[in-house]
Amino acid sequence: MIRVLFVTIFAAVLLRWARNWRRVVGVTLIATVSIGMVFPPPAYAQFGLLGGIQNILNIINGAIRSVLSTIGTISQSIEALHQQIVWPVQLINRARNAIASVIAQFRRAMDSIYRLPVSSATLPNPSALEAIVRNRQTSDFSALSQSYYQAFGALPPADRADPLARNMMDIDDSLALNTLKTSKATDQVGDLILESGNQIEDEARLAAPGSAPFLTASAMAANIQSQAMMQKMLAAMLRQEAARIAHENAVRKRYGIHAVKVRQSISDILNRP
Repeated sequence: MIRVLFVTIFAAVLLRWARNWRRVVGVTLIATVSIGMVFPPPAYAQFGLLGGIQNILNIINGAIRSVLSTIGTISQSIEALHQQIVWPVQLINRARNAIASVIAQFRRAMDSIYRLPVSSATLPNPSALEAIVRNRQTSDFSALSQSYYQAFGALPPADRADPLARNMMDIDDSLALNTLKTSKATDQVGDLILESGNQIEDEARLAAPGSAPFLTASAMAANIQSQAMMQKMLAAMLRQEAARIAHENAVRKRYGIHAVKVRQSISDILNRP
């Protein structure tokens, strides 16, 4: 209806203004453009809605499917390369089985040897001292000192020993207690290092391919801690050896002091009238 009305108006304008051919052409062009802008022709999809859906499905099943198939093939090739060349599954399983066999064969035996009871004291005070020395704890140093003096005797009073002898006794007792405390701390750290070793073995048995550097780093850290404790024990042994040498020299000095006193006493006796 609107189109008919528009054509009627155009015809009336054309009859009124079209007195020559130029005006006819101009009015006709203006009317044609106006009709195209006001009444554009409808556009239809190819084969309608179902045809558009079918075209989309054809694209998915065609080009996209081929690309996805190529990606899947490449992924399978990479996976096969890793399983056969980079990290062979059979060799990895063989290594895991070997680690499990070593753990089952040696861990229990080594743990039983490490915890084998070697206590030998029979009297009450030495037995108590030995139990404290071997309990691998660092929270009972006061009980260790008390048990030590009960087993080896306390420092004598000043009126029962000369000052040099009391000094030697005191330094010998202190260095002995120092070494015993260091050995107790070393035993405790040894338990922690063994526990770390067991954890590293368990992780190695179940580790994923490519994680060996991390297990190696953990083992190196445990090894460094063990070496540090060994250095600490060596330092304690050197201190003990230095104290033994100092003790022997102190004994010689004490003999010299007593010899001077004896000569002085003999001289005094001989000079009496």
